Amino acid sequence: MTASVSEPMEPRREGPVRVLLADDDVLVRTGIAGILSTAPGIEVTAEAADGLEALDLIRRHLLDVVLLDIQMPGLDGIGTLERLRRDRVGTPVAMLTTFSDETYLAEAFRLEALGFFLKSDDPHHLIAGVRALAAGGAAFSPRVGRWLVRRQARQPLDRLTRAQAIVRDLTPRQRELLAAVGKGLSNVQIAASLHLSEGTVKQYLSALFARIGTENRVQAALIAFEAGLDAEE
Repeated sequence: MTASVSEPMEPRREGPVRVLLADDDVLVRTGIAGILSTAPGIEVTAEAADGLEALDLIRRHLLDVVLLDIQMPGLDGIGTLERLRRDRVGTPVAMLTTFSDETYLAEAFRLEALGFFLKSDDPHHLIAGVRALAAGGAAFSPRVGRWLVRRQARQPLDRLTRAQAIVRDLTPRQRELLAAVGKGLSNVQIAASLHLSEGTVKQYLSALFARIGTENRVQAALIAFEAGLDAEE
């Protein structure tokens, strides 16, 4: 289960997906870097032990994806993401977590992180997620996705009713698009699944976001979650 953010996204430059990895645990960092380095087309360009070092490296390198440990000494992943949002840094950011504190996840959602990975995830999930982020989509660990559904289910009934009403007023094509956003598909993946051009998908999504009153893919994905569209086939 996945979700997405930031529409539209500029086309990525050619070459390998360049990743910055920030984690204060050197063993964890080395392990994740090793996993990513085994994947064709992914390059761990820089590593950081805390948020301040990560911010410095983000300014110095041309990156496609930033992976931040949620809990780090000094400046943690949440604080780092908050500064990146404040500085309008457009590089896709995902959080690394052990899922020990849901409060951190909720705050990262508020700051519109593009993805969440558990450090215990299957390596294939991590590799696929990094590629999805670089392609303009987003990726959540399946467990994080289930947590999001439970969290949204606890929201006041009027929010759920509102989401369902929004979806009822959409055309079948718009429902398909919103469901795809809720599943974290990138524009390229949506275009392939619906047999459309990528340019057409971008136009349709812009119109969809205006129709449902959202500014980005995270907000749209939350409506999809609340209405249950993300679970539809």
